[in-house]
Order: sequence, then structure tokens, then C-alpha cells
Amino acid sequence: MSSTDRPELAYRRVVTLTATLFLSYLAVAMSLPAVPVHVVQELGLNNSLGGLTVGIAFLSTILTRNYAGVRADRTGGKLCMQRGLILYAAAGLICLAAGLPGMPVAGGYAVLVAGRLLLGLGESLTMVGMVSWAIGLVGHARSGRVMSLVGIGMYGAFAAGGPLGLALLDRLGFAGLMGVCTVLPLLGLAAVHWIPAVAPHAGQRESFWRIIGRIWRAGAAVGLQGVGFAALGAFFSLYFLSRGWPHAGLGLTFFGVGFVLVRLLCGHLPDRIGGTPVAIASLAVEAGGQYLLWLAPGPVPALAGALLTGIGCSMVFPAMGSEVVKQVPPHLRGTAVGGFAAFQDLAYGATGPLVGMLADANGYSSVFLVGGLAATLGLWMAMRAHQMARRPVAA
Repeated sequence: MSSTDRPELAYRRVVTLTATLFLSYLAVAMSLPAVPVHVVQELGLNNSLGGLTVGIAFLSTILTRNYAGVRADRTGGKLCMQRGLILYAAAGLICLAAGLPGMPVAGGYAVLVAGRLLLGLGESLTMVGMVSWAIGLVGHARSGRVMSLVGIGMYGAFAAGGPLGLALLDRLGFAGLMGVCTVLPLLGLAAVHWIPAVAPHAGQRESFWRIIGRIWRAGAAVGLQGVGFAALGAFFSLYFLSRGWPHAGLGLTFFGVGFVLVRLLCGHLPDRIGGTPVAIASLAVEAGGQYLLWLAPGPVPALAGALLTGIGCSMVFPAMGSEVVKQVPPHLRGTAVGGFAAFQDLAYGATGPLVGMLADANGYSSVFLVGGLAATLGLWMAMRAHQMARRPVAA
């Protein structure tokens, strides 16, 4: 009997995959605040080089999404995810070596950059492999639920990883922290070993750009959604401090509460009513939250805007992702998911520097105007995707 014939067992297996994804993303999240601190304070380099070590992992992720998708399609999601977890551990070891005593500054920095590049590849293989594997376990009809669980694992790790990473850096030092980041994905690797693989589907390959041509509307919608989150994450605290408002550190807390609550309560909706209606409603809420942040006369409305942004952002990725899965045959699913995720990665990577220049010229509130306009454009893209999906196919 296949796992799709036993939905409860299949769902428990996907929850295990989600927990493993959480552990692997902790390796990313814990290193985010620690890496620039190590570069600037321990190696004595400047902030730009510190920022580069953070951003280069995301660049590596974007550039390897297609490779990860092809691996998932050809070898199956299980092997793809396992390879990603092994690369996570290898990246942790390389970064650990960069923090060992006696390492020269230039050599230590070069080793650290190499480790961060490998981390990005590991993240691509792990996430894309997990999605492909999980959908194979529970069936195509529950793809929206799978996408929701992916987000819970990822964003839960980012919520917990930042403060945990800094605490471990203070207690264990950089090499000790990287040792923990090496062990976590190995624990996940052991946890998923017993879960059965799903055989890859046979079929004729298509070029990556041809697949992007099928899914670009859904990808554009999720990328435009990501602008608001990236703007809030980068500039909310600075926005509050510039206005002299209290509670500058609560922006991501309010965002996270809205995000996780909606994922838990509404994760089934894309499978039940369709992805594009959920995305349309979500992007409208996100746009409202961003515009409220832009115009907020005080801290309470601004925090309400952060909450609305979290509520709105929560379901766009799983909603549009479930539509992407429907638009491609099973043997191209991994490639499509990799390309789709790259749109969001690109938004996260590009938003900070671009809207940062706008903030320098026009103040921090202007970044939320950009976030609102991006969500509004994403709303239009989702509506267009909905219209295209409902268009009858010519005989």
C-alpha cells in the first residue's frame, strides 16, 4: 500500500520532513547575525565584507535553484534532500575551520566565503528535495498543505535562530557555533532515513526557461509579496527609532504572530478553494498593512501594519506554489518549484539595498510605500494568473 493510501501516516512523515527542514534552516538562521559579527569584530574587516558573507549564501541559493530542481526530478526528492543535508554539514565544517585560532585573516575570510557558498547549495537541494518528496508522499491534491508546512519550518527557524545564534556565539565562540550548525542537519539526516523514497517520474525534460514561461505569473506574485517582508525585516526598527517611538524590536514579533497563526489556521485553503483566490485575498491584506506602515501616525498603528503584513504574506507562497505544481507534469515538479522559489529569493536579496537607497533620500516610511505598491502589483499578477487558469483550453 502506498503512503497516499494512508493519509495519516503520510502526513506524519511530512511533519517529520518539516521538522528536519526546521533543523537545517536553524543552521542558516543562527549564522545570519553571527557571521557579520565574526567578520567585523574578530577578523577586523569592514561592514561591507561582513554583509557580503551574509548575502553570498542567498546568491548561491538563487543560482542553484534550477540545479536542485533537476536533481529532485531525476533522482527523487529523498536523495536530493539527503544530499542537501550532507552539504549543510560540510558547509558548517568549512565555516568552523574559518574560525579556528591561528587562521590568517585573508585565509579565514576566503574559507568562510567558500563555506557560505556551499551552504546556499545545500539550502537549495534540501528545500526543493523536501517539497518534491513530501508532495510525492501525500499526493498532488495536498500540495498546498505541503507548501504551508515548508513555510512553518523555514520561518519558525528564522524566528528562533537569530537570538539562539547570538547566544551560542557568546557562549561557544564562532567555531563552537559552527559546530552546532554542523550537527543539526546530521540529526535531520538520521530522522528522515527511515521514510520511504518516492520514485521519480519518467518523462521528457523541458528547458528551465520554458518552465519559467509557464509559471512566471505565480513567481512574480510571490516575488512581489517578498518585498514587503524584506522591507519590514530590514527597516522596521530603524523606522521606529527615527520617529522616537517605543517597541522598535516588536515589528518582526507582530509579523511572525500573524504569519504563523494564518499558516496554522488556513494552510488547507489552497487545496480546498484553489491557490489564486487565497493569494488574491492575502496580497490585498499585505498591501493594506504596508500602506498602514507608510502612513502610521504612531507606534500602535505601525505595529498593526506589521501584523497585517504577516497575515497577508503568510499564504502567498503556498497558495501560488500549489498553482505552480498544477501547471507542470510530475516529472518537472522539482524544477518548477526551484524556479518558483527563486523569485522569492531574488526579492529578498534585492529589496534591502534598493529600498535602502530610497530610505536615505526620503526617509524610512517610504520603504513601506514601495512594499505596498509591490503587493498591489502582486495582487494584479495573482488576478491575471487566476484569469489565465480559468481560460478554456482550445481543442
